[in-house]
Amino acid sequence: MRDAFCHRPLWECNRELVEVAQGRRAADVVVRGARLVSVTSGEVIEDADVAVACGRVAYLGLGGRTAGHCVGEGTRVIDAGGAYLAPAFIDAHVHVESAMVGPAEYARAVVPHGTSAIAWDPHEAMNVAGMDALDELLADAARVPLKCMVTPGSCVPAVPGFEDTGSSVGVDDVRRAMGYDEVVGLGEMMNDPGVLACDDLPMGEVSATLEAGKVATGHFTVRDTDRQLNAYVAAGISCCHESVSAEEAAAKVRLGQYALLREGSAWQNLADLAPVAASGELDTRLMCLVTDDCHPSTLLAEGHLDRVLRMAVACGIDAVTAVQMVTINAAECFGLAREMGSVTPGKCADLVLLEDLEDFRVLMTMIDGEVVAEEGRALFDPAPYSWDATARDTMRVGLEIDEATFRIPAVAADGTPVAGDSAVVRAITSSSGSTVTREEHVRVPVVDGCLEPEPGSDVLKAFVFERHHATGRYAAGFAKGFGVHGALAQTVAHDAHNLLVVGDDDRDMALAARTLVERGGGEVAVRDGEVLGLVELPVFGIMSDRGVEEVAEQVAGVERAWAEMGCAMASPFMTMGLLSLACIPELRLTDRGYVDCTAYEFVPLVVEGE
Repeated sequence: MRDAFCHRPLWECNRELVEVAQGRRAADVVVRGARLVSVTSGEVIEDADVAVACGRVAYLGLGGRTAGHCVGEGTRVIDAGGAYLAPAFIDAHVHVESAMVGPAEYARAVVPHGTSAIAWDPHEAMNVAGMDALDELLADAARVPLKCMVTPGSCVPAVPGFEDTGSSVGVDDVRRAMGYDEVVGLGEMMNDPGVLACDDLPMGEVSATLEAGKVATGHFTVRDTDRQLNAYVAAGISCCHESVSAEEAAAKVRLGQYALLREGSAWQNLADLAPVAASGELDTRLMCLVTDDCHPSTLLAEGHLDRVLRMAVACGIDAVTAVQMVTINAAECFGLAREMGSVTPGKCADLVLLEDLEDFRVLMTMIDGEVVAEEGRALFDPAPYSWDATARDTMRVGLEIDEATFRIPAVAADGTPVAGDSAVVRAITSSSGSTVTREEHVRVPVVDGCLEPEPGSDVLKAFVFERHHATGRYAAGFAKGFGVHGALAQTVAHDAHNLLVVGDDDRDMALAARTLVERGGGEVAVRDGEVLGLVELPVFGIMSDRGVEEVAEQVAGVERAWAEMGCAMASPFMTMGLLSLACIPELRLTDRGYVDCTAYEFVPLVVEGE
């Protein structure tokens, strides 16, 4: 398994590397005159040469020594011209599906930005189609050089009993997945209450992972840093990307857990987390920089881990330390440092040439010794993938949605009508750049026996429709923080990916919902009976079958529509998509109703006694 992500296993080609290192055999590639970012020694070494054979590093020329003795008739010599040479980047936690394209198209977007490998949790697609989704995604990923190191979804559904997903994953599925060459561990264990309670399902999944000698990755949203965090780490969960403060990240490192510092398109935590790595008070070996979720427009316009590195340095993290956090630290996190993560003899020749260590502009990316991207352009172009019916036939709502569907009867939890012309209801309040919501109690009018948002207020209706098994089940609530007039709908609704509709106009909400049902899923913005923006996502209802550039253009169009409708959030669809994620505090809405995600219990829409 440990050799699964290299062109050739070391045991098979180490004799050739020995010959090349001593000049008795010609290298395939020699990079000359680089400034080597040594992540093993924590320094920049001037005027370094690197010789590559069999897709691996054979020789480093340091201290005035060159790789001239490794050059033969067939050797490709690359003049670095004083550029910085570093290990190519490894994202230690990412969901490819958030880029709304398949892994092959995702690779076209990120490899030119210096990324050679990702620890990918495909739980978004697996919530829709389970192990079938995993098999389809791996088939697409196999067509590109990006090393897609998979951590299959552990929480499918995210919180059992509180939502309905398209599929489920159990201990036997995890045990089967651990036998895949592409699998390096278990996807983020979001069921932290289940782990703390020693429930059979989450503990069985973690145990099956550890028994296979692989890594259990985490998602710990409990703010406790004492007994509960100790217990979570003791279960065998090695890393976590859900810290929202430097103090939380530090607590994890002190307990031996990798702190994955996140900066994605919408979840922008690095500014708050950077002091844990910049202060110099803690060793940074157990810290990684990750993206978690990135929109296609972010990847194309701003970059991937190169973007995060720029921000890390701007936040005061030493440049070499930051590079360590996307290379050797990530490799160590998954037990892969013997194969990748450093530019040292025997390791995979996954290399990146950088113009500097401030802007991190990528000049060239090499994977297994092959140049796969130059000057911002991928040198590979896979044909569109032919997704099977499992991936495409996923939009089954089970009812005809019309304007009347979005009426919310003004009744208490016991079914009795609300007295008076207004009622106090629970509302989910979201804020830009945060995964955490707040529960607020707001007063809304009662009109013709139904609860309605106050015209001109920031309160919107919110509906979640089960869309996998045609049950016709749905639930209603209210949302705050988006500031729009009209309707917004999407099937990117973490993690069950049911049909989520938010708005203040029933006709617009009906049009938005029907549009996505007809298109097989996606994201849409509607105002005054007009579709202002649409992203079609017919693959599992969360991904496109088109090129990443076209998808980015569609996403940009929808974001412009959001802005026209009054929303000032960064990546607002990503924030809206968390309204139904029942594993993060405080309040969420699933197809079964409101969930208090602190006590993990259903709560009524109407607040009694207020």
